[in-house]
Amino acid sequence: MDLSSLPRASQLVPDSNAASRWRPGLARRQGRVLHSEIFAPSHEAGGVACALALALDDLRNSGDDRLEERPLLWVQDEASRKKTGRPYRPGLPPELRHRVIHVAAKGAADALFALEEGMRCRDLACVIGEIHGNPRELGLTASRRLSLAAEKHGIPLFLVRHDAKRDLGSARMRWEVRSAPSPRGCWNPAAPGLPSWHADLFRARMHPPSEWILRDDRKALVAERVAERPDASTDLSPDRSPDHGDLVHVAGAGSLAAG
Repeated sequence: MDLSSLPRASQLVPDSNAASRWRPGLARRQGRVLHSEIFAPSHEAGGVACALALALDDLRNSGDDRLEERPLLWVQDEASRKKTGRPYRPGLPPELRHRVIHVAAKGAADALFALEEGMRCRDLACVIGEIHGNPRELGLTASRRLSLAAEKHGIPLFLVRHDAKRDLGSARMRWEVRSAPSPRGCWNPAAPGLPSWHADLFRARMHPPSEWILRDDRKALVAERVAERPDASTDLSPDRSPDHGDLVHVAGAGSLAAG
């Protein structure tokens, strides 16, 4: 992986506008965001890892202790299974290993049906979805149906979009994620570091766009903001098309999927 495009430590800056920006733990203070999308390349498997990190941050800060034992529904379409593999339980966060209900859907239409039905079940803690590319079935209408189901039943959805281009959608938070270099260990610099991701929050209903380095410290989600970028509102290139969002710990130290 080319590390030259990733932010260096000198580019990480303190947050000068913390009151309006997203940050970990907001579920406890501002309420839960119930529909999020994570765009990520499939060859890194970082999108699913980051989705799990965001889901665990939401669950830990929900204020509902009952969620700690409720199952998690994980839905994959066939293309995602071929690209990233099925969930690998020993590589999952310890608090989730015994709670995963996996659904292997044939295509995007079946996956969307399973996701929507899952959010109707109030006994779930959350729903993780994986859909590859930009299938015709996942248009704006389908995205709005997912948002409405999540908000009506109070079950958060974290939908990973593997190798997908940014398109129109109603998700309340939309991320673009890629893997980032791990920090060196304190005791053994040659040992594997903490899982880390470069996460671009390019659309959010209540927060301005911002970029972060997210890390799993095995206890909580840690975020460092990347230096300010130009105003995204004036960028109308194809991969930054306008969003219609107002229409309607963590990853663990092991692998998340078996090849």
